[in-house]
Amino acid sequence: MIKLAIAEDHQALIDGMKVFLEYEEDIKIVGEASNGDRLLDIVRSKKPDVVLTDIRMPVMDGITAARHIKQEFPNCKIIAFSMFEQDEAIHQMQEAGASGYILKNSSLKKVIEAIRAVHKGETYFDTGIKGKETTVTDEVPLSKREKEILKLVGEGKTSQEIADTLFIGKTTVDTHRKNILKKLNLQGKSELMRYSVEKKYDF
Repeated sequence: MIKLAIAEDHQALIDGMKVFLEYEEDIKIVGEASNGDRLLDIVRSKKPDVVLTDIRMPVMDGITAARHIKQEFPNCKIIAFSMFEQDEAIHQMQEAGASGYILKNSSLKKVIEAIRAVHKGETYFDTGIKGKETTVTDEVPLSKREKEILKLVGEGKTSQEIADTLFIGKTTVDTHRKNILKKLNLQGKSELMRYSVEKKYDF
């Protein structure tokens, strides 16, 4: 079962999605929010597998909320849900850790496809913006935090040293490292370090 949280400041849209998703046996909405601050509360209490969030919301926008979510819950998958196709918005959501970007004028069938895809560890970008995706992404879709950790791995730092440097827990670092290995299709510490040195990420 995929636990889904939705953040959208138009209640009618949420209600429509709830009705449609009732017929999907593998997806369950565990929380809904009208702003990013409320979304964070839901993620902390309900621990959804996937978050579908609008970008422009009151109190806290979707980009800021996504950054907080990925820092606290790196395994939570995030899909941006927006009316806007601007390159900058797409880029900012990817930098914040989003695995997908869906336009609000897309069919609900596409939304469901996106939810299932990112839950499996894939990325999903609306066909309307696929042409833009390659211009705003890196070779692999690493989040800002993952890039920071990858850079420190290349400097020869241990997980504990990375945790101390970034002021996060060692367990969080280890989780990020596992996700990086999976995204880059690498095997073990030595391959990860070699990749980091060869890429020479510059922050």
